[in-house]
Amino acid sequence: MLFKIPILILTKGDDSRFAANILLLVFIVALIGLIFYYFFRMIEMAFVLKYRRPLYNHFYFYLKKLSSEQKVILKSQFSFYNKLGARHQKYFEHRVANFIKDKDFIGREGVVISEEIKVLISATAVMLTFGFRDYYIGLISKIVVYPTKFYSNTNEAYHKGEFNPRLETLVVSWLDFKEGFRDAKDNLNLGIHELTHAIHFNSIKEKDVSSTIFNDSFKELSDLLVSNESLRNQLLVSEYFRKYAFTNQFEFLAVLIENFIETPKQFKSEFPVLYAKIRQMLNFRVANY
Repeated sequence: MLFKIPILILTKGDDSRFAANILLLVFIVALIGLIFYYFFRMIEMAFVLKYRRPLYNHFYFYLKKLSSEQKVILKSQFSFYNKLGARHQKYFEHRVANFIKDKDFIGREGVVISEEIKVLISATAVMLTFGFRDYYIGLISKIVVYPTKFYSNTNEAYHKGEFNPRLETLVVSWLDFKEGFRDAKDNLNLGIHELTHAIHFNSIKEKDVSSTIFNDSFKELSDLLVSNESLRNQLLVSEYFRKYAFTNQFEFLAVLIENFIETPKQFKSEFPVLYAKIRQMLNFRVANY
């Protein structure tokens, strides 16, 4: 006995209806996604206005890992990493691995780009943006490393470090970068200083939630200094911040963040209002800060 197998034959009209149904389905899914996106943005906006921080910070489908060599460098030379709990250490490693992959490291005047250079510069960037959701600092595409001070065409002088937003380039002297971490309490750290400049410029350019909080907090800080004469006078007579801080608003912030990272207890004790603004700006809620 033979069985007849039914064969579905689509006419041109069926094809048209099928295509129309697919397009309708795609439209509905896209519309639902758009509604969800704007609903989430509204919820987060309300959260940010109330708590001055992102609704969430760490969310990853999978965590990248550093090589054994890279992890040894991080553990032995970057004290901030060792202050983190196990879960946050994994997040930190993931971000360092991604930052290394995202940037083009270039050696000058005989500098060979080693794992130490990549890990320590990237770890410094990740430390400063650990409270950010977007931690890549998109305005940096190249990181140029010199052995010592280098001649800069920007102002025809020798520099230890600089950030050029137009060229999207961070430039550092490796000798001076390493020197910045030798004394963790002297409030002098080239890497922190120059990367703060990059984060500052990036926050002006970008519109993500962390950049917005950073930029808005800086404006609040600036307004506070304008309106509070007592605080201004306290800053001027205090010897806690080095005088270079008063060069301009960018240097002021970079010096404040150097002090915030290296001597947080003293900073909080002497200038609690400024400390709170910097902590808010960086969303820094780890490692006893």
